[in-house]
Amino acid sequence: MIQSMTGYAASSADTPRGTLSVELRSVNARFLDLQFRISDELRALEPVLRELIGTRVSRGKLDCRLFLTDNAGIAPGARLNAEALARLRELSVEVAKAMPQAGPLRIADVLRWPGVIAESPLDEEQTRALAAGLCRKALDELVASRGREGAKLAAVVGERVAAMRRRLEQAAPLVPQSLAAYQAKLAERLKEAIGSALSPAFDERVRAELAVFAAKVDVDEELTRLRVHLDETEQTLKRGGAVGKRLDFIAQELNREANTLASKAASPEIADCALELKLLVEQMREQVQNIE
Repeated sequence: MIQSMTGYAASSADTPRGTLSVELRSVNARFLDLQFRISDELRALEPVLRELIGTRVSRGKLDCRLFLTDNAGIAPGARLNAEALARLRELSVEVAKAMPQAGPLRIADVLRWPGVIAESPLDEEQTRALAAGLCRKALDELVASRGREGAKLAAVVGERVAAMRRRLEQAAPLVPQSLAAYQAKLAERLKEAIGSALSPAFDERVRAELAVFAAKVDVDEELTRLRVHLDETEQTLKRGGAVGKRLDFIAQELNREANTLASKAASPEIADCALELKLLVEQMREQVQNIE
C-alpha cells in the first residue's frame, strides 16, 4: 500500500492524575525524523514510544507529544504538603507586614497554590502500559490516514503516467516523418546553394552528412527509455510500501529523457511533446515528494 507522509492522530485516556494524551503529527521529509515533546515526569516513556513509532513509520518528520492534563478538581488520595503549606504561611506573614492593606489568603487560594496539594506519584508500570496502548491506537489512526492520502497520491501519479503514455504514442509516428522531411529539405537547400552540377563524390558526402544528422536527432532510444521508466513507475506503484525515494529517482530519469528529447527534436511537434512530458513529470514529482 502506498502511504503519504502527511497525517495527524491523537488518543487519550483518563488516569487518577488526569488525562494522558498522545498526539502524532507527520509531514514529508527525506528520512525518518522523530521529535518528542514530553514533560519531565513522563520523559522515561520516550524510548517506548520511539520503538513503537519506528516499527510503523519508515519515513517522514514525525512530532510526538505526550502530556498529562490535570483533572478539574482534587484527585482521590491527594493530601496537603506540610512543607509547602508552612512555607506559604511564612510568605503570607511577610507579605502582610510589607502590605498591611492586603487581604488574607482564602482557603481556595491556598489549595490552588502550586505544590500545596501533594499528588500521589504516577505508577510507572501502569503509566508505561497505558502510554504504549495510546501510542498504538494513535499509530493505527495515523497509518490509516496516511494510507488514504497515499491512495489518492498513487491515483494522481497513475493519471500522469497514463497521460505521458498517450503523448508518447502520439509522438512516435512523428519521428520518421520529421526526419524524412528535414533530410529532404536540407538536401534541396544544398542543391540550390551549390548548383545542379553535383559530382557523385560530393553527392555521397551529402548523404553521409545527412546520415550523421539523422543519428543525432533520432529520438527512438529516448522514447524507448521513457516507456521503460513508465513501466517501472507502474510496477513500483503496484508493489507499494515505502517507495517514495524510488519513485523520485524514476521521476528524475523521466525528466532527463524528456530534456534530451527536447534538445534532439527535429520538428515543432516533437518539441511540443517533450515540453508537455516535462510538465507532466514535474506534476508527478510534486506528488511523489509526499509519498513515504
